[in-house]
Formats: sequence, C-alpha cells, structure tokens
Amino acid sequence: MMESYALLLAATLNAGTVLAIASLGLLINEKVGIVNLGAEGMMLCAAIAGFATVVTTGSDWLGFAAGMAVGALLAAIFGILVIWLNTNQFATGLALTLFGTGFSAFVGTSFVQAKIPERTSFAIPGLSDVPLLGPALFRHHPLVYLTVIFAAGLILFMYRTRSGLVMRSVGESPESAHALGYPVQQIRLLAVVVGGALCGLAGAYVSVIYTPLWVEGMVAGKGWIALALTTFATWRPARVLLGAYLFGGVTMLQFHLQGIGVDVPSQFLSMLPYVATIVVLALISRNPQWIRINMPASIGKPFHPSA
Repeated sequence: MMESYALLLAATLNAGTVLAIASLGLLINEKVGIVNLGAEGMMLCAAIAGFATVVTTGSDWLGFAAGMAVGALLAAIFGILVIWLNTNQFATGLALTLFGTGFSAFVGTSFVQAKIPERTSFAIPGLSDVPLLGPALFRHHPLVYLTVIFAAGLILFMYRTRSGLVMRSVGESPESAHALGYPVQQIRLLAVVVGGALCGLAGAYVSVIYTPLWVEGMVAGKGWIALALTTFATWRPARVLLGAYLFGGVTMLQFHLQGIGVDVPSQFLSMLPYVATIVVLALISRNPQWIRINMPASIGKPFHPSA
C-alpha cells in the first residue's frame, strides 16, 4: 500500500510539472497586464513540434527547445496583435487556441503511430534507492526539479530586483510606467514571448515525457487549468507551484483509485480536475476584495501610449 502512495506522489509531481510550467508562463503575462487565452493552442502546437523533433533527433532537449520556439513565435504574433494593433485580448487568445487545436491536429497526422527512442533512466544515484522516498521524489526528469528552481528564481526576480519591480509596475499602472520613460509595449511583448515559451515548454513536456506519444488534443484542457491556476494562486509563483501539484494530484487520483479497486465510474474520475477547478474558482470568487488586492490593476486592459 505504501508503494502505491509513493507512485501516486511521483505521478503527482510529473503531472503537476506540466501545469506549473504553463501557469508560471501565464503568470508572467498577467503580471504585465496581458491575458492570453491561447495557452491551450500554444501547448498543442508545441507538443507536436517537440514530439516530432525528438522522433527525428532523439534528443529531449532539442524537443523542448523546439516547443519553446513554437510557443514563443505564436505568443509573439499574439502580442503584436493585442499590444500594437489593439485587438481584443480575449478574442485573440481564443482564436489562437482554435488555430492551435486545428493546426496541431493537421500537422500531427503523420506522427500518430511514431515512437520516441528509448531513453536512459533519470534516477538520481543513491537517493533513488531510498525506500518509498526514492521512487516518489528522485526518479524524475531533470525538468521537474528545474521547474521548482525556476519558480524560486522567479520569486527573487519579481520581488528582489529592479527589473521585476518595473515589470510589476507595468501591470499595475502602465500609464505611470510610461510617464517615467519605460517602454511599456516592449516590456509587455517580452513578457508575452517569455510566457509563450514556457507554455511551449509545458506542451513539449506533455508529448515527450508525460505521455510520451502524440495524440490529437492530448493537452486535454491543461492550458485552461493553467489559466485558472494563476487566479487560484492570486498571481504568486509559490502558490502557483503548490496549486499545480494539488491539481496534478487530483488528476492522478483517478488512476490511483482505479488501481486499488475503488468502484467509481471512470467518467466521474475523469472530470475530477475540472470540477476541482470550478470549485476553487467559485470559492475564491466569494471574496472579490481579496482578488482585487492581489490582481494586477491593468490586467486585460489595453494601453495606448500618447505621442
């Protein structure tokens, strides 16, 4: 029984990593006032790009790089449309999701039966053999640990550096930042591109490590859950990380319950992550003042600098 719990914890970390990477990217977007509803589409395009690259080259890291490049490119297009051409952020993001869903399905047709080359074990020597803790914590892909390090680095950047302060000021009052001479539009575009690259990395992780295979629509709503997580975490990186692992655990719980013989309809278990998302958002919405205190003041609002 204890071994099954260790495997559940390992699966939770693996599933939570996908949500954590994407959510941290979206948090960077929203900290400068941009809401990108195209996360699902970007992750799908990055998933097929990463998978195809690994199938061709055999390198996970090249696959991650390809996914990040695709995510950054799509995010840059989104950023130019909403920041310079002043298109509606929400409509443009939804269009990006629709495009990414269809385009990834079209491009991925020839990769449905493809297989990724066998890879070596990611176990950490010595630590991976520790009873219970070893299988749970020390047999993951390096990106799992790098995600935690990146979240810690993002906290330091946002709250302990001048650049982080500028980024947050752009999200709070772009007019004031512009008056002080900061290039608000360029800062927003940079944040959008970095956020898109992280969403791309999350998408590539899904197809290269998490599954690993290519199936149409395989991101399966993780982009939307990542969007909800930024609100759930009240735009704080540490809370994003905690929330990602929480939702990852809920996702994996369905397989754990089935594995130990719990007689629950599979359809009910499959909808658990989405029910949890709705419940959490409903509970948070009961205290709108708390959300307003933590939410970037200019989120979702266009900015038109005066000549």
